[in-house]
Amino acid sequence: MDQNITEANSPEVLVATESRTPGSVAMSLRNVAVSFNGKTAVRDCTFDVESKKVTSLIGPSGSGKTTLLRALNRLHDLTPGAKVNGQILLEGTDIYRGDMTATELRTRVGMVFQRPNPFPTMSIYDNVISGLRFNGVKKKSMLDEIAERSLRDAALWESVESRLKVSAGNLSGGEQQRLCIARALALDPEVLLMDEPTSALDPIATLRIEELLVTLKQRVTIIIVTHNMQQASRISDDCAFLLMGEDRAGELIEFSTTQKIFNDPKDSRTLDYTLGRFG
Repeated sequence: MDQNITEANSPEVLVATESRTPGSVAMSLRNVAVSFNGKTAVRDCTFDVESKKVTSLIGPSGSGKTTLLRALNRLHDLTPGAKVNGQILLEGTDIYRGDMTATELRTRVGMVFQRPNPFPTMSIYDNVISGLRFNGVKKKSMLDEIAERSLRDAALWESVESRLKVSAGNLSGGEQQRLCIARALALDPEVLLMDEPTSALDPIATLRIEELLVTLKQRVTIIIVTHNMQQASRISDDCAFLLMGEDRAGELIEFSTTQKIFNDPKDSRTLDYTLGRFG
């Protein structure tokens, strides 16, 4: 990967912080840009993600939300021609420079994808502890304890307690997504990235996931991509609004508290998007 650090924040990006008392910062983005084979997909993204809060990345399709999210977990590392410029700091450490490996990063920053992706040939139990085993944890009592805690944290324990050895493929879509959340939580991450985690779920399962996220933010920082404006307004504390610029690169238009983004944005394009006038 090639990371070039540019100077200063873009004057076009509106980052409203005057109405809040900053908390501790889990991740910081400084002039982050992502390109593929020389074509820019995301540009000029600068904002802080506060600890123990939910930050939503919103914007129309093609505005770079998922591309930016994946950069936070170094998922572009093996993509031919991909480059991430700028700085992405995890509690002050640049995740692309220095000594942090991708494996260490993904232990500290978990990822839940758009469609549930449990390992279909593994049991529910083995899915949850798969990351721990990969990291060399062998003590059964520890694995059992973490599996139960993670499934409880994902609000799944009561429904699967008696069938932990059953294939994960037997779970419903909503249960599979909560299993994937439990699998990520088992590694005790500091940050949990979620790429439209409810887009493939029915309204009831979606509501359960949303209620879960509101509870989970007490212990983990959450960054979520969502196209659902009602969802963003319900569950997130902060929002980053991205939009395609003239060269079709994803550009950060505005970052602020969710309340301000939805009720008193500084950029008229933000208001147009949240009201459904385009996108």
